[in-house]
Amino acid sequence: MAVIVELPVSVPELRAVRWTSDALHAGVKDYYAVGRVERGRCEWWGRGKVWRSAPGCIQIKQPGDVHRDLARDGATTWTMIALPANEVARAREAGKAVAFPQLEANDARAEPFRRLLDAVCAGAEPLVLEVVLAEAISAFATISKAKTDHTRPVRRAMEYLRERMTEPIRLDVLARHAELDKFHLCRAFRAQVGMPPHTYLIQLRVARAKELLSRGVRASEVAPLVGFYDQAQLTRHFRRIVGTTPARYGRGEGERGDESMPLAGHATRR
Repeated sequence: MAVIVELPVSVPELRAVRWTSDALHAGVKDYYAVGRVERGRCEWWGRGKVWRSAPGCIQIKQPGDVHRDLARDGATTWTMIALPANEVARAREAGKAVAFPQLEANDARAEPFRRLLDAVCAGAEPLVLEVVLAEAISAFATISKAKTDHTRPVRRAMEYLRERMTEPIRLDVLARHAELDKFHLCRAFRAQVGMPPHTYLIQLRVARAKELLSRGVRASEVAPLVGFYDQAQLTRHFRRIVGTTPARYGRGEGERGDESMPLAGHATRR
């Protein structure tokens, strides 16, 4: 069980929460976020390697990132901030995409993210938040020089799945686009991403379904818009990943904090 507490933020483009959990979760991110471990220690898998988080560590998430908890030393508390997707997208277009998901507490490159988290926690006024937010987004450029853990074929496969998630996709076509034979691609994709291509595609489709439902699209209309065959297939995967049905999610019923902050799993708002 997780507990999510909304933090008041003076800038409408931001959403911030204090998130505490003693359970292990796994999922695919569908938003940009910056978080800080406030209490507790945990071990998790992401970007093809195992990470260990302690108080002060800064975590940086992007849409499509796979996160899987491996171990937790009691309850862990994070402060998480969802960043404006359009602002970060512009940074990505300028070649400023972050290449790794965690900065240690003593890493100077994390300072802009720490200032943003501190300002949110202090209830800073709009101008202050706008300045530190701009600095945090610009910091994506500073830390983008690290080499990504995904090989070129896996990156190409991930991009293809994201761009064509609403279409029927065949493994032979995916492998041809990735410029790698399908046997090596499946092995490399699972090792580097943490799940096989078809599972990653389902996660992407469910994430898009959540976005559409949040915008007011009727649950009965969502399945063909995100690439599922029919409503039954959407409902089956949605319930398994999100923990509720698309219809209930669209009506705002049940637990919805987990889909937004910070991972898949159940959460309770206070």
